[in-house]
Amino acid sequence: MISSARGRVLHLDSDNVIVDVGGVGFSIAVTPQLSRGFHVGDEIVLHTHLVVREDALALYGFESRDELAVFLQLISVSGVGPKSALGVLASLTVPQIAQAVADEDDAPFRRVSGIGPKTAKLIVVQLAGKLKDIALSAGGAGHAAAGGSAHEKVIAQVVAALVSLGWSERIAAEAARPVADAASDGDRTDVSALLRLTLAQLGPARKEPTGG
Repeated sequence: MISSARGRVLHLDSDNVIVDVGGVGFSIAVTPQLSRGFHVGDEIVLHTHLVVREDALALYGFESRDELAVFLQLISVSGVGPKSALGVLASLTVPQIAQAVADEDDAPFRRVSGIGPKTAKLIVVQLAGKLKDIALSAGGAGHAAAGGSAHEKVIAQVVAALVSLGWSERIAAEAARPVADAASDGDRTDVSALLRLTLAQLGPARKEPTGG
């Protein structure tokens, strides 16, 4: 089993990266968000899962072990293949996935391309109780449980503003939270200040690609 890959980026596509590992180029499927964070020549490390089929071997790569763990749980659900699982992780963060399962809310999964209502319901039912440790490790459960706090509401507003500017919800959430957590007391509840700080980290706004 190939559980990780470390090497230099040789080529990038919207949903794929080719990594030179010891002179061998490994083609690894990744989310569009992750691909956009790389550049040819970068030295990267990905946590990977090898999917073996009769007609193909396919590697799927993730930035964190939590994402890999959720991916493995997703592909254990009836009707969810590796591409669909990757699509879920491209649309939702690990804490968002864990919270939706905990809330028995299949709506976030129904919004993912390729996931129908029946499969969305199966995700919620079959993953019930299986993502608690992952959510805690990702810092999601504690944040979600405190969702009514002023700090959490400010973060939600910053994320919404970033999404309106063209960033994906996933990237917006992953960028806004550490900025908010590290901000001074005066800025922690100031939406405008946190938005400026987060944009400084992200750079110019950009739209999600519309192509398939």
